[in-house]
Amino acid sequence: MAPEQHTVGDELARFLRARRTQTSPQAVGLTPGPGVRRTPGLRREELATLAGVSIDYYTRLERGKETRPSPAVVDALARALRLDDAEHHHMRELAARSARYAQQPPPPSRTVRPHLMLLLEAMRPNPAYVISRGMDLLAWNPAGLALYAGIAGWPASQRNLARYFFLHPAARELFPDWDTQVRGCVARLRAEAGMNPDAPDLTGLVGELLLKSPDFAKLWERYEVIGHKKIQKTFHHPAVGVLTLSSQSMHLEGTPGQRLGAYTAEPGTPDHDAMLLLDRTAPEPPAPPVRPGTDRSSR
Repeated sequence: MAPEQHTVGDELARFLRARRTQTSPQAVGLTPGPGVRRTPGLRREELATLAGVSIDYYTRLERGKETRPSPAVVDALARALRLDDAEHHHMRELAARSARYAQQPPPPSRTVRPHLMLLLEAMRPNPAYVISRGMDLLAWNPAGLALYAGIAGWPASQRNLARYFFLHPAARELFPDWDTQVRGCVARLRAEAGMNPDAPDLTGLVGELLLKSPDFAKLWERYEVIGHKKIQKTFHHPAVGVLTLSSQSMHLEGTPGQRLGAYTAEPGTPDHDAMLLLDRTAPEPPAPPVRPGTDRSSR
């Protein structure tokens, strides 16, 4: 079951529909009338009234027939739906791109620059890696790969954190809060796919996970674009035991679509000792090939 092809205008419609059906009348101060509601969440006319737009206009928005809502309309709908700042920003981005009819940009480069490879090595024993916008592992230091128990057994081209969370048998054992981890993972992919609805690197992964993981499919339909990311993550690691590490993720300057993920622990703690052990026992990555004309002995 591959995700259908659609434009950013369609994506705005899908976002509105998902948020409307997941917003209860009580949450926005409405008193439900008598009888059984056939529509989950708010009705279209209720949301249109709350936002101060006509029912016909809102219906055209939700059906993808109106693709140029003004910033004032977007803000009014966000207030009516009680969106938080991240969701509001995402809807603004969808509306802006829908209005521009921008061509699909080429996918970001997957090449990790040499100085970032040196940075990953310098960060040892702290686990660290570089991932793509679709959560492919592009580069790592030994502990950065070993932290996700079992992922090293996959071919390098298949090493993807979203694929690991949902399809690797070790993932549920590794994370005691697996449910929270995967919600954040899907929310990140949803946000990326909303901005780039036909990007092959994203649609291919999403199609695979929709086909292979019912858990992913359920979360995907919720259309959440923010996750509840924890600063600290606990791992039940089969090689070094239980360790709790502080995590940090950041966009890399000059390399659109790539992010650096890193983990730390307070020196002198059992968590730091376990992290040291993980780094010392993890397999070393193969040395990069020597380019023609380079003499390592002279360095």
